[in-house]
Amino acid sequence: MNVQEAIKNRRSVKKFDPNHKMSDSEVKELFDLTILSPTAFNIQHWRFVSVTDPELREKIKAVSWDQAQVTDASLLVVVCADLKAWEKDPARYWKNAPKEAQEMLVPMIGPFYEGKDQIQRDEAFRSCGIAAQTLMLAAQGLGYDSCPMDGFDFDAVAKLINLPDDHVITMFVTVGKKLEPAYVRGGQLEQSEVVIQNTF
Repeated sequence: MNVQEAIKNRRSVKKFDPNHKMSDSEVKELFDLTILSPTAFNIQHWRFVSVTDPELREKIKAVSWDQAQVTDASLLVVVCADLKAWEKDPARYWKNAPKEAQEMLVPMIGPFYEGKDQIQRDEAFRSCGIAAQTLMLAAQGLGYDSCPMDGFDFDAVAKLINLPDDHVITMFVTVGKKLEPAYVRGGQLEQSEVVIQNTF
């Protein structure tokens, strides 16, 4: 499937086949593709909690408005971000770059983020949003359906997955085989309304 087809075919599926299991190799490929997503300074602060324990999934479902896809999807991914990734051995993000790039970029990371909590959080959500879309398009390309989710109690889920204090949850993404098609698209706005030339 080409990229255009994956974009057009990706829909937010609510009902998944609870009996379908993804193979380990499929899950690995899905995450291999997802972690190619771009991040500022290449700090890769997304963290993907793949929830496979059935009992834990049931507990998460209970704080997610009892939405069936939490337990029925083949894969439940809690997309999180390490807000302090920028200060955790930042040289490792540029280990394969030419020396001149390392010497220029690595020293810039600390001053850009230090003491700027809002920028750290904004960056985390931007990066996780990009990664979540990559995950969903990669799933579509592999023949799977998906759904991004924010209908859950963030604090309760954080406790259930033992989220570190310097991390935030941004969303869930469920992946699997749909039992029925997604609803008809609600209606996209016209380009004339959403594409602005130069200035508002």
